[in-house]
Parts: sequence; C-alpha cells; structure tokens
Amino acid sequence: MLPLWCAIAALVWLGLRFNVDRGVLAAGVVAVGLLTHAFAWLLGVIALVPVVGPIVVKVLSIGFIWLLNAVGYLVSIVAIRRGYSKDVLTYRGLTVALVIGIVIGFVLGKLL
Repeated sequence: MLPLWCAIAALVWLGLRFNVDRGVLAAGVVAVGLLTHAFAWLLGVIALVPVVGPIVVKVLSIGFIWLLNAVGYLVSIVAIRRGYSKDVLTYRGLTVALVIGIVIGFVLGKLL
C-alpha cells in the first residue's frame, strides 16, 4: 500500500501543479482510496502506534465525528453561495478545533 499512497501523492502533486480542478482531484483520491482499501490500510498504520494509535482510530470511526463534519460542509456550501465566505472560514476553523478537541479529550480520557 505504501507505493499506492506514494502514487496518489504524486498524482495529486502533479494535478495541483498543472491546475487540475481540486474537486476532480479529491474525487479521484476518494475513488482510488475506496476501491483499493487504502484508507483502511492507513488507519491500520495509525493503529500500530502503541497506546494512542488504537484510541485515535476508535475516535476517527465514531459516527458523530463524521456527521459533524458532513453538516459543516453542507452549511459551508449554503453560506458560500449566499456570500458569507469569510464567516465560513471562521466556522470551519471552529469546527476543526472542536473535532480536534473531542479527539484529544477522548484520548486523554481513555489514558487517564
């Protein structure tokens, strides 16, 4: 899987270098990652880290995190269309901070 991830990274770099649409690049990475189970392998590598790795993988697989992120993207799309792009940046920053806080809190809670 490591050569596959290197190839994905190289193709993304080339796509950004030649100004390929970012949506097309993202869709390509998701399609290749899902078809080859590259994301599962990456989570397996993260889980190999002693003590913290399995906890991080458990948190990343919680449905609430996925739901929170999906709602954030949907609200962002609506807000950008209405002209609130600066507010969207603030909102997305807060959402990322919340998700990181949940992950750190969950890990610390499991360790302590």
